[in-house]
Amino acid sequence: MPRFRTALAALALATGLSGSGVAVASANPVDDPLAAGPTCAPSASAVSYSDALDKLVYNDQEIGGLSNLAWDARSRNFIATVDNHDGDPAKLWSLGDDLADPLPTRDPLVLKAADGTPYTGETADNEGLAVLPDGRYAVSSETEPSIRIFGRNGVQQQTLSVPERFAVGPDGEAEENATLEGLTVSRDGRTLVASMEGTLSGDTGDGNDRRILVYKATHGHHQTASYRLDRQVGYRVDDGMRISEIASYDKDKLLVLEAAYDPTVGNTIRLQAADLDDAPDVSSVSDLSAAPDELVDKKLVADVTNCPDLGATSKELQSNPLMDNYEAMAVTRGRHGAYNVSLLSDDNFNPTQTTRVLNLVAELP
Repeated sequence: MPRFRTALAALALATGLSGSGVAVASANPVDDPLAAGPTCAPSASAVSYSDALDKLVYNDQEIGGLSNLAWDARSRNFIATVDNHDGDPAKLWSLGDDLADPLPTRDPLVLKAADGTPYTGETADNEGLAVLPDGRYAVSSETEPSIRIFGRNGVQQQTLSVPERFAVGPDGEAEENATLEGLTVSRDGRTLVASMEGTLSGDTGDGNDRRILVYKATHGHHQTASYRLDRQVGYRVDDGMRISEIASYDKDKLLVLEAAYDPTVGNTIRLQAADLDDAPDVSSVSDLSAAPDELVDKKLVADVTNCPDLGATSKELQSNPLMDNYEAMAVTRGRHGAYNVSLLSDDNFNPTQTTRVLNLVAELP
């Protein structure tokens, strides 16, 4: 099973830092980090963080620009792709099975088009990642946008259909660099979900309405599945926020990472839970602002910005030095009915930002 090592149970009341910038346990470890009450209200607790990946060079390749996070059961590694970095090849990194101390375990896999040509930061902006039941990788790119399926060798096998209005303008209604930011697959592999970071121009109003694309597998769990678009779901972010990531944690249930940045206060991060089970199909709704009752309900799980700082430091202005540009998230089952939630920040290869993993434990509805 993926883990935070023993840190999941032991680090809830972290009191110090190791030399690698990892929050370490107090002398009296707590078996259940939520037992004494959540430290990231209303339903989560900060457990640990690690800066071990920050500006790390592995076999002459710098790690950075990581914008997603997924568990790969076949390799027993958490994996993440670089979103884009100029003309560098598009890379998928393997980061080990312990997010309390993440480290690369092999050279990165290069993602390639069907003809073997590597994608680069100029031809793809790989923001979302999911591992399908057959081991293939689903990757969403903001450039077009697109959802591509890659084999274990990194070569593209297919592309899923994305509605025309989701294309970046002037061809569609999406804003550049604000398209398919989030991607996740259900535990049974039958549902693939992609989320829009920004608002389509046709969804007028205050700019807080978002669309989520729901794809269904056309073959069974144990076969090489193909996915077809099943419906669209409407979702409303808090004022000024965007959808940076989504993660499936139960049947039809999503944890949504909402984020914002203000240079005067730094990053704001909130985790919201949404249930897509009875969510209306808004595919035929031309303007979500005219159909507020059609949007899915959500419930706040954690205001991460108000978590204890765990002794972290920041290279840039932050109201909480634990914060950074968290754009990636992985959710796994934990102890006592809770879930392990790991956030990963994208440093954009910027010296003033940090590649940081933040580990939390949360009760999810």
